[in-house]
Order: sequence, then structure tokens, then C-alpha cells
Amino acid sequence: MSDVSLRRATPADHHAVGAVTVAAYEEFTEGPEDGYIAKLRDAATRDREAELWLAELDGAVVGTVTITPEGSPWREIGRPGEGEFRMLAVDPAARRRGVGEALMQLVFDRFREAGSHAIVLSSLAEMTSAHRVYERLGFARLPERDWSPVPGVDLIAFRVELEGRP
Repeated sequence: MSDVSLRRATPADHHAVGAVTVAAYEEFTEGPEDGYIAKLRDAATRDREAELWLAELDGAVVGTVTITPEGSPWREIGRPGEGEFRMLAVDPAARRRGVGEALMQLVFDRFREAGSHAIVLSSLAEMTSAHRVYERLGFARLPERDWSPVPGVDLIAFRVELEGRP
């Protein structure tokens, strides 16, 4: 197994990052006409309005995460002092190779550096595999912040305290 390398995305990476994000979320979209696909593909806007990071294996983009610092329009449920991230995505062909774990370690490191005391996220209720990863990393459900961005799309919230975590 190759080592995962992480770095900030550049404009040259936007197409590959968008493609990986769409592929990772495909099973949770409503097909090619789903309007959310354009948002998943739009890595350039995420890069401009938040922090867009990517993971590579053997020089290929295989994962991504959008870190949303305070003030970013990509934040959904974060409150002052809380870190939040969006669109954690791993190419289906690269799953179970440590990519998601490496991206999550990056999220923890970035928010510790920023002085955040906790990290929050929203996830589709159907993303049960991701929920198991989050729970293994110490995230707990935060039902009081569950919400629905559009009718028929229900997001559930998770939170982890950073204090005392390695």
C-alpha cells in the first residue's frame, strides 16, 4: 500500500477533485439530473471560499475534504470556536487504503492549529459507513443540530471535542 500524501488543492487540481467528489457521493444523489452534483463538482468555488485539500496515492487524486473556517460561506452548523468540514470524499476505487483516515487527521490537525475546541459536521442519514468512521474517531450525534437544507434532504449532525484528544 502506498502512502497517502495530503496538500492544498491548486486550480490545476479542481477538475480531478470535482470528479472524485462526484464519484464518492454518486450513490447518494438522484442521478445525473440532481442539482447537487454541480455543487459537488465545483471545486473551484470551494477552493476560493474555504480550504480545499486533497489526498493523493501514487500521484493520483483519490480524496478530498473542504475545511470551512469561521466566516466561510460553506459553514452550515458550526458555531464560534467550532471547526466544521464538508464534502469529505474518497474515490470508491481507493477506499480502505487509509485515505479517509488521513483526511480526517488533517481536519483534526487544522482545527487544533486554529484553536477550535470542537469539530462539527452534517451528514446524510444514509451515509452509515461514514458515520461508523466518525464514531470511531470520537464524534457523537448532535441531534439538536439536525436540519434539512431542502425538502426531502435530512442531515444529521455530529460533534467531537478536541480537548484531550491526541
